Amino acid sequence: MTKIEILKRLYIDYTKKYLNKILLSAFFSILVAGSTSLIAWLLDPAIKKLFIEKDQSLIIFIPLMIIVAFTTKGLSLYFAKATMIGVGEEIRKKLQHDMVNTLIENDTQIIDKKHSGKFISNLTYDVTHIINLLSTAILSLFKDSLTLIGLLTVMFIQNWKLALISIVMIPLAGIAAKTLGKRVNKVTTEAQEKSGFLTTYLVELFKNHKIIKIFQKEKYEKNRADKYLSQLKEKNRKVQVVFVRLSPIMETLTGMMIAVLIFYSGKLMSNGEIDINNFFSFLAAMILAYQPVRALSNLNIVLNQGLSSASRILPIIDQKNNIQEINNAKPLKIQNAKIKFKDLIFSYEINENKTLKSINLEFEGGKMTSLVGHSGSGKSTILNLIPRIYDAQSGEITIDDQSIYETSLTSLRKEVSMVSQETTLFDDTIKNNIKYAKEDASDEEVIRVAKLSHCDEFINNLPNKFETLIGENGVRLSGGEKQRLSIARAMMKNSSIILLDEATSSLDSETESKIQDALKILTKDKTTIVIAHRLSTVLSSNNIYVIDSGEIIDSGKHDELMINSELYKNFYEKQIQK
Repeated sequence: MTKIEILKRLYIDYTKKYLNKILLSAFFSILVAGSTSLIAWLLDPAIKKLFIEKDQSLIIFIPLMIIVAFTTKGLSLYFAKATMIGVGEEIRKKLQHDMVNTLIENDTQIIDKKHSGKFISNLTYDVTHIINLLSTAILSLFKDSLTLIGLLTVMFIQNWKLALISIVMIPLAGIAAKTLGKRVNKVTTEAQEKSGFLTTYLVELFKNHKIIKIFQKEKYEKNRADKYLSQLKEKNRKVQVVFVRLSPIMETLTGMMIAVLIFYSGKLMSNGEIDINNFFSFLAAMILAYQPVRALSNLNIVLNQGLSSASRILPIIDQKNNIQEINNAKPLKIQNAKIKFKDLIFSYEINENKTLKSINLEFEGGKMTSLVGHSGSGKSTILNLIPRIYDAQSGEITIDDQSIYETSLTSLRKEVSMVSQETTLFDDTIKNNIKYAKEDASDEEVIRVAKLSHCDEFINNLPNKFETLIGENGVRLSGGEKQRLSIARAMMKNSSIILLDEATSSLDSETESKIQDALKILTKDKTTIVIAHRLSTVLSSNNIYVIDSGEIIDSGKHDELMINSELYKNFYEKQIQK
């Protein structure tokens, strides 16, 4: 998008809604401009009447007007800023809300392409720069522009010749700001990238802190942290240096302007074209104009920072999913939950080798089917294709002869539960983790599935029972406890299709037995597809598919495959039997 398109989009989607508040802030900005200009103008009658003419009739009125002017300026500035701060925070929430909603709705394939740390950086670093553009910069545009106009008016009233000389400063400051703005755009982008790298690193650091200790990599990680922090520090330093680069330019321009004005004023005064009271009022107006001129000069820099950040945020918000429902998608109607794959071809990227190569599968309704094969053969991909976590490039998947591509995503995913070997839990209470599958579940339902999954045995030993917080991804629970809690959550959903990736980690025999009991209850009379790692699973399966390099090599029951399939026999002897 061009800069104009970005600004138009930010106005329509995020700023237009708060136009009344922005106009209110503009009203207070007018009061700020008027009171500031009044302060400069009051020096004229103050000096002339009180000091030159020694007129005592205004000795109370003029000081009182100065107090009123400063008070009006202070209060108006407060209300103008407070109003725009409120607008800025509303826009921040809306931007972050839109971005988070998009990320929640995004295809898994889109999320997997970018580290979560970089999304977090977009949500914080980039949004802050956009808020500076849409609140701070807008306020500055109103307040400082109007103040500058008011002060220039005072300057022209006092002496139009001196005012014309002073105006030269404004375009010179603008040229300097425009030059620096281009530089800011570049260094801001670089700083955001480094911020993303640091956030990414921190996410990895917290997630893998145990590994760091086991491998004694504290020193190594400290050095890495120092590298990322140093890179970010250097980029942030460059951004700030570009900002302050304007200071010596502005100070030099101001100094030269005052020197020229004093020289020329001396000439005018000697010729009787200006009085001392007019000069001091003019000088006060020009000095007060320094701040708005400098602020307006910074606007171009803030504008470039905001536009640079918006160019990264808006494409995330606008990201379209590849997995879409067709128009008039029908709800999935479950009868036996029989699943068929027909000539299915899939690869994660268009130009990559095919993960699944024209496979044909059939999963009997209400029965258990096992998938066996070496790591990377395509088993997990098969599971992920059923709830349309990914979509195949060609072929068909049907459930009870209904194409999953012609049914609504809501009705499809409602009928599918997944229990992965990498258990995913939330940093919440045990009860809320179980209720995640059914928010309106009663306490009785929660207790029932906890008992069926043998979770109640460890829950009752916890101090807060079902209200116990389990930490990030269930860090306060053991591996077996997390697996049982994951099974309880799947039980609560009570779906027709169960996708199960058995855990490869070894558990003690008692915990293993409890998990197997829970799985038997979960999968009873359900269409179950399991990536099998245990002998008990393959023996109880109605059918077994042997998968190798994305192709179906053999299928049948355990005894048949032990006779007819060398690959299965080899896999059984090396992995399942142990």
